[in-house]
Parts: sequence; C-alpha cells; structure tokens
Amino acid sequence: MDQGTALIRLAIFGQPVTTSLSPRIHRMFATQFGLDIDYQRIETGPADFPERLLKFGLEGGHGCNITVPLKRVAWQLTTDHGTAVSLAEAANTLVRLESGWASHNTDGAGLMTDLYDNHGINIEGQRVLVVGAGGAVAGILGSLLAANPKQVVLVNRNLARAQSLAMRFNACGEIEAVGWPDLDAQGSFGLIINATSLGHQQQAPPLQARQFADNAVCYDLNYATASHPLRQLCEHLGKNYIDGLGMLVGQAAESFYLWTRKRPATAAVIEACRSTPDSARDPK
Repeated sequence: MDQGTALIRLAIFGQPVTTSLSPRIHRMFATQFGLDIDYQRIETGPADFPERLLKFGLEGGHGCNITVPLKRVAWQLTTDHGTAVSLAEAANTLVRLESGWASHNTDGAGLMTDLYDNHGINIEGQRVLVVGAGGAVAGILGSLLAANPKQVVLVNRNLARAQSLAMRFNACGEIEAVGWPDLDAQGSFGLIINATSLGHQQQAPPLQARQFADNAVCYDLNYATASHPLRQLCEHLGKNYIDGLGMLVGQAAESFYLWTRKRPATAAVIEACRSTPDSARDPK
C-alpha cells in the first residue's frame, strides 16, 4: 500500500520489546522517502495478543512486526498468507487489508539479502550446516533451499525436532537432520548458520574446526551481546564470522516494502545500528 504523505501506523508485538531496534530502523527507512510513521512497541504475550492486535487494527494500524513468543500465534490467527509463512508455520510481519490481516515471513529474505548483497556469499552448490531446529530455523529454511545449496544439514540436541523440520521442508531441496554425536560423519561445510539462542546464555554451540571447509563462513543469527560467545569461538578457531545485524535490517526492509511498496536502502541503517551500544539492542 502506498501511503503517500498520510501517517502510517506501525508496531512491533512481542515479549520483550522494550529495547527493540525496530522503531529506529523503520524511522530511518521512512526518512528516506519522506514518509510519516508512528511505530509503537506493544509488549504482549500470547494470551493477550489477539485482543491487542484487534485493537491496533481498529485504531488504524497499517502493519506490524511480530517477534518472540508470538510468531506462531500470528500465523495461526491469519488465513491470508503465502508459501513462506505456511512452511515456516510462523509470521513475523502482518499487513492490514480490508479483509483483515495478511501474514508474511521476511526472515529468509533478510538472511539471503545480507549474505548475497552485503557479504558476497553465494551458497549455490555449497553444503550448509544449520545449528538449531526452532522457529528461527523454520523461518529461513525455505529461502536457503531455494538458493540451491548442495545440501542443508540440521543439527540439534533434540534430534526428533530436527527430523520433523527436515520432513516439512524435504520437498524444497536436499535436507538432512542429525544429532550432535553424528555430526562428525557429515564432513565439512562451506557455510555454518547458528540459529540457536545459546548466545543469550553466554554460550556458543560446540562447533569444531573440522566442521569448517576451507574459507568457510560462520553466520550467527544473533547480534550484539548475544553474538559474543560464537564470535569469540570463531576467532579462537581462526574462522570467518558474521553476526546477524544485517539480517535484522534486511528483514525489516522487506517488511517496510510490504507496508509501503517502497524498498529502502539498508547499508547506512546497518551502520547506524551497529554504532548503538549493545545494552540498547535486542534480537528484534
């Protein structure tokens, strides 16, 4: 929807959202086009989310971002959604239509934009290891497999959970799930993606140098303080490391486009966010 000069009412729903960078990111996007936006943080859990979302829509809300723990609830609440949301079974972006809310998932697009455009990483033909099997993984797997890697391997402490996720996406490309005891048998990978929340507990996944192919890259969906443990591990191993700040801004740009049909430039926004103290940032 092209809002012209009218006020665009936006929000982020989740718990916690008090330090979310999303309002700042979208204000910077809006400035690029001279748009007037009002972007709220709406702290809410799953029980209150449907009522709060209804109220936001009745008050003129145009669109919203959804973060933990509401992404699956947002998908369940909506009936107008595309393939990415259906596969992920989670939504991170809602767009207000005359018929109600349409749901989208921009996480995969944000990741691929950061990999390709910001870091020049092409995963076609590569073996990719994804660490984790939660909602963050579900949000990116469709886009990863669409990029034609040779294979995607999921590793997770809960093997059954990883296997279930692999089965959901097996029609999209070559994908396999393994437990940590069996990871060594998988050989090395050109790209390793950490999609766990271990960094928030000041931990890193137990990756070993032998799991990295020559010139491999470790991409961490975390950023700010949550990225420090894995960054330090990669430095110790002598491996290339990228945090997920570019993905955060990239997925926000996709959301902004869905709301306004205007595609913002992201490089300066990423740099501005990177200069923000870690204490003022969170995963969304």
